[in-house]
Amino acid sequence: MENQLEYYAETGKYRDRFDEALPKLMPSYSNFRKEVYRDGALSQKMKRLIALACGLQAGCTRCVQGQTKDAAAAGATKDEILEAVAVAVVMGGTAVSAETWRVVKVLEELGKW
Repeated sequence: MENQLEYYAETGKYRDRFDEALPKLMPSYSNFRKEVYRDGALSQKMKRLIALACGLQAGCTRCVQGQTKDAAAAGATKDEILEAVAVAVVMGGTAVSAETWRVVKVLEELGKW
């Protein structure tokens, strides 16, 4: 089974190449994204947990990998991450449940499982 963090890093290189090909457009999106995740009324940790649930709902592999990693880096515990995933599962059912293994694998690779 492929390493989820390696997959995330490798595919990120291609996303970066896409961004570089649109130098007038993508910096605005990148800056917006950075601002969204800053602490505000919601903490960065809470925002990452929300984003993880949204990524699962959207079926976005990179979102699930990256948001799991970023939620842990923002201080989310394994239990907090799993509860956020449970919310996504209750909202999205089987299609979301089928991708929860990626969260477990990322946590395992981070030494958090």
